[in-house]
Amino acid sequence: MQSSPAPVIVDRAPGAAGELILRKSGPHYEIISNGVFLMDTRDGASERLLVTAALDHHPPPADILIGGLGVGFSLAAAAAHPHAGTITVIEREPAVIAWHRTHLRPCSAGALDDPRVRLHQADLLTWLHRNPRPHHVICLDIDNGPDWTVSDGNARLYQPSGLRLLADRLTPDGTLAVWSAAPSPAFRRRLRDHFTHVTTRTVPHRRAHPDVIYLARHPRGVSHPTPPHF
Repeated sequence: MQSSPAPVIVDRAPGAAGELILRKSGPHYEIISNGVFLMDTRDGASERLLVTAALDHHPPPADILIGGLGVGFSLAAAAAHPHAGTITVIEREPAVIAWHRTHLRPCSAGALDDPRVRLHQADLLTWLHRNPRPHHVICLDIDNGPDWTVSDGNARLYQPSGLRLLADRLTPDGTLAVWSAAPSPAFRRRLRDHFTHVTTRTVPHRRAHPDVIYLARHPRGVSHPTPPHF
């Protein structure tokens, strides 16, 4: 049996949590942050489900915010979904954005050129604090999960204060979708404190645990008007 070729480093760049590396293993790309594997282009089923499972609940055109550009599977799924209206993407790493103009462009199916897409290079927490406009859908995929964050600051998003902020940035019928590389029962309990309806979807993975999509709908205590469609 032939062994797989060793990964080849395509690019290195400074990142918010340390060095970012884009490497290629056979036909697939991998993103490594400060020595921690983040994602690759081998499948993307759970990243696409993160978006489609949330958008399916909303009539078109639904305003969607995606936290984390990653390798682009979620963005591509949003651009292809018949219910999607304006698509706002928040990515804090300039290098990741640059790679989508070159190496990773096929993974997002060129969706950055879609006129509905607004890409912002920013920290998600900071952007949410500065932009109070509500969305129908927020999809969160900036970490390996609530219990395995890329940086210490990201952990606040999954705590009560962060969930309150996310709920406040949703319409009364809005949906929050969160990607995780493993189940987090404590996080699911916290979601129930802020949303009236919480479910999970799992996707088998080559790792020991399946990927998990948390879907939280109808934020508690939110009464601002639905945003206009564009």
